[in-house]
Amino acid sequence: MSSLVLITNNLMDSARVQSLVPTVVTTRSLSDERLRVADLILLDLASGYTPEEVLALGPPVIAYGPHVDVDRLDAAIAAGCREALPRSKLFMRLPELIS
Repeated sequence: MSSLVLITNNLMDSARVQSLVPTVVTTRSLSDERLRVADLILLDLASGYTPEEVLALGPPVIAYGPHVDVDRLDAAIAAGCREALPRSKLFMRLPELIS
């Protein structure tokens, strides 16, 4: 994976992803130009952005959020995200997801 961009406001999530993928770019803004050229975008559903907004940027999106938020995870899949995972599963599967 040459370009992974994480959209989150959560510093702990950012640190966990960076520990697995040191080259990840973290952003809080959809105006970040690196999103448009990313190979993959990870979207924290708590970031304040909808999957539709992020998908409109072009690159494939994997959404994640709390395991109890099944409706939002399901809505992310319905919107067109490649996957929508509970937070814990994202971190367990991240190496597989980006390969």
